[in-house]
Amino acid sequence: MFHWVMIYPMNYLIATLVFYQLLLLSIGWWASKRTEDNEDFYLGGRKLGAVVAALSASASSSSAWSLLGVSGAAYAWGLPAIWLIPSTLLGFFINWFWVAPRLWQQSRDNHALTLTEFLAGPRNDPARKTIMRIGAAVILFSFTFYIAAQFQAAGHTFASALDMNPAAAIVLGAAIVLAYVMLGGFWAASITDSLQGILMAASAVVLPLIALIAIGGPGVLLASLDTDGISTSMLWTRQESTAAGIGFVIGLAGIGLGYPGQPHVVNRFMAIEKQAAIPTARLLAISWAMVIYTGMVILGWSGRVLMTSLGNSEQVLFELARQLLPSVFAGITVSVILSAIMSTADSQLLVAASSVSHDLRNGRAATRESLRQARWVVLIIGVAAIALAIFSPAAIFSRVLFAWQALAAAFGPLLIITLWRGPVRPGWRIAAMSSGFILTVLISWATETPGDIAERYIPLLVALALAWTGTKRRQEPPASVRRRTY
Repeated sequence: MFHWVMIYPMNYLIATLVFYQLLLLSIGWWASKRTEDNEDFYLGGRKLGAVVAALSASASSSSAWSLLGVSGAAYAWGLPAIWLIPSTLLGFFINWFWVAPRLWQQSRDNHALTLTEFLAGPRNDPARKTIMRIGAAVILFSFTFYIAAQFQAAGHTFASALDMNPAAAIVLGAAIVLAYVMLGGFWAASITDSLQGILMAASAVVLPLIALIAIGGPGVLLASLDTDGISTSMLWTRQESTAAGIGFVIGLAGIGLGYPGQPHVVNRFMAIEKQAAIPTARLLAISWAMVIYTGMVILGWSGRVLMTSLGNSEQVLFELARQLLPSVFAGITVSVILSAIMSTADSQLLVAASSVSHDLRNGRAATRESLRQARWVVLIIGVAAIALAIFSPAAIFSRVLFAWQALAAAFGPLLIITLWRGPVRPGWRIAAMSSGFILTVLISWATETPGDIAERYIPLLVALALAWTGTKRRQEPPASVRRRTY
């Protein structure tokens, strides 16, 4: 009996993964038939509807960090993890209420196909080539760490499910992601991300509910979280003083401020077909985020009650699925985890490819040679991320936040000022982008402060001040921008 129980889930898991990968490849093949030019390849011809735009942008911004990292943080931290919910929702609100409607219009006005090209300005701009190169370098560097975290999460999932060697599991997970990405284009990434977003939302509802039932309900859960001998004043932050607690909360809020600087997320706003679709997409995206992050925090808390000793807190989702669900559904849960990984990794690899084939070519039309170079970039970044995941492992939570913050500080402040006040003068644009990125890297190597408040705010504020100082005298915006934004 024991032998049968061990074999059946593995066989089912393999069958589920094979079916899922074939489905993704089929979508990629279908999408490739719709890709005829640069605009199709990078932005899906700017024809995304509200549902696909909302789900693909949400899934791209919510990687393995959202399922494994957030649930793992809730397991390790206890009640302080509750601050992750408003922190991430803050980013969704900023992006969908402020960035989306303005970037939708202004990216069409200057015909930009990537975030870097939008920030670089028109072709006769003296800083255009420099900004395109700096932006490409920041993206390639940051995404190597970001994708390493995705591959590491995939490896942990395969290792736990199939009892594999961790290094071999990382290579297997990465190979699946790379094989899928090599097939494809923006349409493929957007449609598959939407499918993966639905699966992620379903898992964030079903598994936490089952865990709550297993515990005995929300009352039992909250009571259990209050029994670890910590005073009421410290319970919500686990910091030694009120000032440190405030710093912890403010530091976590910095996560939300990083959303506008994520190239693989905001390019979905540039790709929406009609501005009238933005309100529907906004409602769907914010609702999705509330489900995902609330569900994962509750799941991590439940794991603290059901499993008092777990070696790796970031495996709490998989372990609860294996203990609480029938083997068939546990296999599906593994596919959901891999969906979260692929939904971010495919978009990031696509943006990295565009950095070479489009941004480093100063926005010139792609040729077969440039597209071949882009595929080589995907492969090189993939290999570098595999090596980083195997030989320099780190917590998924911290590695993703480092890459997230580097992108946020390099692109976010400059994007916000450009959308709000208008063009920034060439030298100030270069200074804002460079200082935001370099300060993030330098501060991340220094001593951590509560909630990483220094790393998340100092680079953002410096870059924001430089971009603000460099703005040209504001002129009356064109009628297309003055009209109602949604």
